[in-house]
Amino acid sequence: MIERAAEAEAAVLGRHLGLLWALPGTRLGRDAWPQAMRHRMHAGWNYWWQAHLLDCLVDAQLRAPTPRRAGLVRGLARGVWLRNRMRWINNYYDDMAWLALALHRAAAVTGMNTRRAVRRLSAELWSAWSTTEGGGIRWRRGTEYKNAPANGPAAILHARLGERDRAAAIAEWMTECLVDPRTGLVFDGLAIYRDGRPAKLSRRIYTYCQGVYLGACVELWSAQEPKWCDRAVRTIDAVAEHLAPGGVLRGEGGGDGGLFPGILARYLADAAIRLPGEAAGTAANLVRTSAEACWHNAARVHGRPLFGPDWSQPLRIPFPEAARDLTVQLSGWMLLEAAARLDRAAR
Repeated sequence: MIERAAEAEAAVLGRHLGLLWALPGTRLGRDAWPQAMRHRMHAGWNYWWQAHLLDCLVDAQLRAPTPRRAGLVRGLARGVWLRNRMRWINNYYDDMAWLALALHRAAAVTGMNTRRAVRRLSAELWSAWSTTEGGGIRWRRGTEYKNAPANGPAAILHARLGERDRAAAIAEWMTECLVDPRTGLVFDGLAIYRDGRPAKLSRRIYTYCQGVYLGACVELWSAQEPKWCDRAVRTIDAVAEHLAPGGVLRGEGGGDGGLFPGILARYLADAAIRLPGEAAGTAANLVRTSAEACWHNAARVHGRPLFGPDWSQPLRIPFPEAARDLTVQLSGWMLLEAAARLDRAAR
């Protein structure tokens, strides 16, 4: 898988990575390929897509470190800051958690100083906590909707920054309010109304939500509390039973959904390496089976892989609109980096 991850990297960067507005020393991912002028000019702004591009570059640097890639990591971080109007923050707490996680990892592999940026983003997440419905953090400013996509990565970040009490409080809230006691799957979120109506649970099930809750549980289990290991195991088993037909993680289409299965694959690989027992093997099998399917069902365009939004189905030419999206291609790359990480750990 190590060679395949390298091919995926070359494909995604070759098609999607460019300068921001021709500014030297910058990089930014273009939202789609082939690109229209609006994509080349970065007219649309998908902040959290760029955070995952940065995370994938960090994965690649860990796999095969080079000075050139370290420079790309720095250039992409600079590009995000400039395109985001010379600031790190925005109105979405899930976005900010993802960028903070990527910047925190980037510092470890490049030596770049991201402490101020990570502190700024972490402070925003601290401010997002509210006591309504027992706690949890908001999805975005101006709303009381609290969902797994915001709370999960925030809990992972707080744990990695040593802010364990806050990480545990967020993950406990997710367990109490969002985890289905029957299936073990994580629901999307909880809508809280300011006019006094009862809170309403959104029972939508996304691969994304399972991944971020699993990631939080694994981080907290490292603090030697066995209940978090039990919860991680339950989540892995739920994914295997309900969200991976034939052992391949379920696709979620294009747009934002294109990233969802890749995020789950990232944290399944983390669990496979760090957890004890049979669940680690289940998590590893889900990643490896998905990676094999993704690779063999990809199309070849100019000699490079192009991934589909559904890893279990061959991508046919002419390919569907979703395959143009940076998110779908990042998800395939993320999956192959996760499988390559398992190969390195096995060696």
